[in-house]
Amino acid sequence: MRQTVTRFLAAYAALLLVMVLLRPPFILAYAPAGAESWAAMWHGLPMDACVAAYLCIIPGLLCIAAAIKGSNKAIRAIEITYYALCALVVAAVASIDFVLYGYWGFRIDTTPFFYFASSPAAAMASATGAELAGGITAWLLLSAGVFALLYFVAVGALSPSACNAEGRARRVSTAVVLTATLFIPIRGGFNVSTMNPSRAYYSSDMRLNHAALNPVFSLLYSLTHSDDFGSQFQYLGPEKAERIFENMHRELPDSTHEKWFTTERPDVYLIIFESASSHLMPVLGGDSIAMRLDKLGREGILFTHMYASSFRTDRSLPAILSGLPAQPTESLMKHVAKAEKLPSISETLGKAGYECSYYYGGDANFTNMLAYLRASEFGKIVSDKDFTHSERSTKWGAPDHEVFGKALADARIESEAPRFCVIQTSSSHEPFDVEYNDQRFPDGPRKAFAYADSCVGAFVDSLRTLPSWNKTIVAIVPDHYGCYPERPSAIEERHMVPFIITGGAMAADGMRVNTICSQTDIAATLLAQLGIDHSAFKFSRDICRTDSAGAFAFYSEPDQAAITTLAGTTVLDVADGSAAGPDQESLRAYIQVLYNFLENL
Repeated sequence: MRQTVTRFLAAYAALLLVMVLLRPPFILAYAPAGAESWAAMWHGLPMDACVAAYLCIIPGLLCIAAAIKGSNKAIRAIEITYYALCALVVAAVASIDFVLYGYWGFRIDTTPFFYFASSPAAAMASATGAELAGGITAWLLLSAGVFALLYFVAVGALSPSACNAEGRARRVSTAVVLTATLFIPIRGGFNVSTMNPSRAYYSSDMRLNHAALNPVFSLLYSLTHSDDFGSQFQYLGPEKAERIFENMHRELPDSTHEKWFTTERPDVYLIIFESASSHLMPVLGGDSIAMRLDKLGREGILFTHMYASSFRTDRSLPAILSGLPAQPTESLMKHVAKAEKLPSISETLGKAGYECSYYYGGDANFTNMLAYLRASEFGKIVSDKDFTHSERSTKWGAPDHEVFGKALADARIESEAPRFCVIQTSSSHEPFDVEYNDQRFPDGPRKAFAYADSCVGAFVDSLRTLPSWNKTIVAIVPDHYGCYPERPSAIEERHMVPFIITGGAMAADGMRVNTICSQTDIAATLLAQLGIDHSAFKFSRDICRTDSAGAFAFYSEPDQAAITTLAGTTVLDVADGSAAGPDQESLRAYIQVLYNFLENL
């Protein structure tokens, strides 16, 4: 019986030790300096114990088998194989989590695997060949280290034992009881609530809370809690939540509506600028990087308080084109059947007689984007396959000047129907491999932004030369904040983006709109200016009919959701539901209505 107990405890201790040892490198790399950071070791221990218990189920079953048959070569071979697989998987999760946290600021969930499954080439495009080789090498070395620890503690220290009939019942019952006790750490003890991410949170500094999270648990939790929208974020009674939501969306009378366009059906070009933000434009208090964008903002209508709905393109596209707020726990692009039911600007304009097209230099299959664009009824979709091999000169595909060239060539073709053209840039995304001679900046993100900015400016300049310019509108909005400047600590700073409307069909120039708004408001605002009904866009507001005193912007990241109003910013912690700020009930009502809407799509 002692051999059975020793075998089981050795297996669990080895797995627990692996989980604990994953944390110090993360703390050293990402947590703030100080003793409080090392408290993450203690606060994360229950979660480590939970993951170790999950992984110990197979060794527990092998203990039962050994109690019955004896510790023979077959059982040992299965043990070694299992620990080798554990080492490979745990090392992979930890490695990916460690690298991505520096870019994304949250622990690993299903997002990177969704990206990879939809388009492996596009998912890896941000990394250089050297980075990929280094990552694989680090993964293999970490796998070897984890396996060595598991083997030494759980296998190597124990010698095979023969199975004697005497005491077999006691050995088997002991192994069964020990394996059954794994339920306790898996559940997280005997508390009312089961183990969840919030159990590791102990500080007002999110970096410390993230340090306490176990990356394997974070991924498992995301895998098992991503699809059930209706059970998440249920804070208020349904009627009360809807009442608060409707009150947040009340509009001013029609008589106050401004008209910005000189023609009823202008050509509309919507440029989605990869990873840009307000921090790149002097007119919005940023640095002198996107100077063409800055000039266009001064000449046209500049929205000074717009917020990006999310942190990644696959979550921002539905916000921009369908008026759907990004969700903190999931990308709706993953749920093709639900995404197909969303309204879209292109579908609505198509019914009004517009020709709708989409231009992108990369793989349109990435993150199920092609399925979403097809459902949005874009008649023409240009992607990497429409460019020659020489034109696809970057890891993301065709650089921005090639993409704008395709759009411009089509713009030069006369058409009786008005056009709605979306152009999505990609060159200002990692790894920033642009060929651009700008002595102001060294190679890196600033030069990439300056290059993409120059492409936007050159495209607008070319449109000005066309006979159709006087009936043309150009709208420009980033998809999300990127990598410049380094990640701001305040969530509202990370989501501030410009929105610019310019063109020959503008009735007014040099205008600023200071109303707080979000990317989700673009659909209703644009359609209202065209005199087209936008009632299908539940979460989108016409900014011209929005009471500035009650205006707000909702946006989210995987671990936080927020609303910004004139009173300030309110932030909700996704893990434990706690909130801080002046509009906590409004924020809770809004996200509850959003998730109920998604459940019923």
